[in-house]
Amino acid sequence: METVFTIIALHYYPLQGSKTQNSFKYLTLVALAVIIRPTAAIIWLPLLIFHFFQEDNKVKLLLYNAAPVGTQMFCFPSFIFSLFQWILVHLNFLKFNVIHDVASFYGSHPWHWYFTQGIPVVLGPHLPFFIHGTLLAPKRYRILLTAIVCTVIVYSLMAHKEFRFIYPILPFCMLFCGQSLAKLRSWRKPAVYFLLSFNLLPALYTGLVHQRGTLDVMAHIQQLCQKDSVDSYVYFLMPCHSTPFYSHVHCPIQMEFLQCPPDLSGNQSYTDEADVFYSDPMKWLQQTFRAEAPIPTHLVFFDNLEKDIHLFLESKNYTMAAAFFHTHVPEGRVGENVFVYERHL
Repeated sequence: METVFTIIALHYYPLQGSKTQNSFKYLTLVALAVIIRPTAAIIWLPLLIFHFFQEDNKVKLLLYNAAPVGTQMFCFPSFIFSLFQWILVHLNFLKFNVIHDVASFYGSHPWHWYFTQGIPVVLGPHLPFFIHGTLLAPKRYRILLTAIVCTVIVYSLMAHKEFRFIYPILPFCMLFCGQSLAKLRSWRKPAVYFLLSFNLLPALYTGLVHQRGTLDVMAHIQQLCQKDSVDSYVYFLMPCHSTPFYSHVHCPIQMEFLQCPPDLSGNQSYTDEADVFYSDPMKWLQQTFRAEAPIPTHLVFFDNLEKDIHLFLESKNYTMAAAFFHTHVPEGRVGENVFVYERHL
């Protein structure tokens, strides 16, 4: 939604030569994007500063457009949360993700990651057209390129990096790709076929084949709703958040998965449950499911874990109930298939 609001806001942004300029509308849309995800301010800050210095009537812009929208942006989320507990949402977001850098618990990357991997992956086959377009674009588009560069630099300063963080720069990048395609002329049709092929084929593979096992297995688990769901107990022995949860299983089956919440207490030796499990799966299973503890009726895990826990499966009378293809390129804790083992009393 952050990217969607950014796209619509760009339509109304007072860029030189634009026929749809509307400061109040674009500022409102920017505010909505920031409410949904405060990081939207990173990409819009250069554009807002540029607009302010280019605007002839700065007082009107501040008093009649920026001030009302900014006040609503600050008060609305705080009011919603105050119904439960008074909290400054954006301040907490800043403290959690930047000051305390809790996100780095989920992995860190080198400073150049967005330049060497992030942007090439997100743009994909559009990358050469983006580079070509930046060389051809008129001067009025330089502020958009500045916004892209500033956003990537700011995110590069943070230890934890993800592809999704830079999705909002895509609308800006596509403008430069359009500039490139417009200048190609005789090469335009081959370029379109190139983009279509190299977007459609990977999209079909990654959307229909690659890593589909963790979705398919939920359809199998959902079938337990038709049986005696009260007695069903499903445990996912997988990396955190590998599968959907009750969004795909619409009945009160007892389900659990390995936990990996960040540590908020400052404990330097903190290890989440998933890491503890994978360090010694057999030990974890024996300690967690002792004789007096309830034992899951179903275990869900990747096939590469089977060899490590087969003794536990045999001792508790588990047999394979289903297997689902997941990926052609298994890596680390992620296997090629997803197994479902069912316990027989």
